[in-house]
Amino acid sequence: MPKLSRLFAVLLSCSMIVGAAAAHAENVKILSPVEGGIKPSGSWSVGALAGGFIFVGGMRGVDPATNKLVEGDEARIRQMFINVKQVVEAQGATLQDAVRLTIYVSDVVKYRPMVNKVQQDEALWGKGPYPPRTVLEVRKLDQDDIAEVDATFFAPQKKRKGKK
Repeated sequence: MPKLSRLFAVLLSCSMIVGAAAAHAENVKILSPVEGGIKPSGSWSVGALAGGFIFVGGMRGVDPATNKLVEGDEARIRQMFINVKQVVEAQGATLQDAVRLTIYVSDVVKYRPMVNKVQQDEALWGKGPYPPRTVLEVRKLDQDDIAEVDATFFAPQKKRKGKK
């Protein structure tokens, strides 16, 4: 391939990458932590808004005030859901707008019943309907935690009145 053709191919590839990054910046909004909510402790965000959907990053039962895991298994699972709730409510959505949940637990036999109980709490989903969800047992979670959830919510612009 002549040098000029290779140079053109490289320039074209670079412009496509820059174009894709610009499209990403226009179409994906990375969510900042809400006041009083969980703050990321590494290279992750609490969530992203794209195409009318809110994608919430892996939330655990960390108390935002202390940045430490909540004591007690059931209380920690409840805090995990509360952290998700804070992120979606800041975008004008509710837990009832959940499209999908994936919950990772360190012991599915022990923690799945607790997840069910906490999720049915009136302050969370109450009597349902409940979103589709998968509960998976994993070998280990960060800080030897017991549970983590990532979630997807539907929140089109018209539903999120006044939210940017």
